[in-house]
Amino acid sequence: MTVFIFGEAMLEYHSRGNNGLRYGGDTLNTAIHLARRGHDVAYVTAVGTDPISDALVDAWAREGIDTQFVLRHPNRSPGIYAIHLDGAGERSFLYWRERSAAREMFALPKIEEALAAAKRAEVIYFSLISLAIIGEEGRSTLLNTAYEAKARGCEIVYDSNFRPQLWDSEQKARLASEKAIKCTTLGLPTNVDEQQIYDDKRSEWEIARAWLDGGCSRVAVKAGENGCYYAEKAGTAHQFRAEPVTVIDSSGAGDAFNAGFLSAMLRGLDEARCVAEGQSLARETLQQFGAVQFQSKLR
Repeated sequence: MTVFIFGEAMLEYHSRGNNGLRYGGDTLNTAIHLARRGHDVAYVTAVGTDPISDALVDAWAREGIDTQFVLRHPNRSPGIYAIHLDGAGERSFLYWRERSAAREMFALPKIEEALAAAKRAEVIYFSLISLAIIGEEGRSTLLNTAYEAKARGCEIVYDSNFRPQLWDSEQKARLASEKAIKCTTLGLPTNVDEQQIYDDKRSEWEIARAWLDGGCSRVAVKAGENGCYYAEKAGTAHQFRAEPVTVIDSSGAGDAFNAGFLSAMLRGLDEARCVAEGQSLARETLQQFGAVQFQSKLR
């Protein structure tokens, strides 16, 4: 079962540790976790034609990711972000992504091949960050692809991962997210992101109900130390508590949860096991520096 993941991968510089320049990005983190769990993952993004871009693609291939749809932009390069941690392990980011090749991936000639292949896949995965960086035309194309794929039975997985600096306004982010929710079969939002997008204090159950009413078939709302709130259109609803954990670095915890949950779902496990595997992988991630424990570094 092939999972097609659309998004932006970036070079990562972490303020702690001595690992130097690495790579990350919300959808890439999830792709790596899924590939390490034996799933067939194709990553759709764009990088440059420079040696660092070559090293990135090589590293992802060594992780087991299908990189045939990592497109090459002739005069752009990967974006860069830096992570800074406070004393509680909470992160803040600085970005240098204006010239990111991924921003123009939907303008590159080979994107049509990637979209055609995605329509035949069993799972399509993307985030609100994915939608933010590709512009209006790219958003329309990706969402239309998702709608078509959903109609033939494809799982559409969406995380409303919100970065305010990527949007002109919260209203535009809301509109894009609501369009995505309409074609989503599995929603994986975070309570804080949803509250920021809508500038409100909705509860996790209210967020879940909004996603189900918006067209999503089932939703798992991530709520940090308060656990996970799972609901389905059919009426199933459960809160799953989170085990206490000492947080070293919160980077990538949500991406890890998504991968653990989706991995279990693809293996046919019930919602309790899906949440348990998502929480387990998130706990591992919270206790290490960086979004992913690297097996394949740049070389």
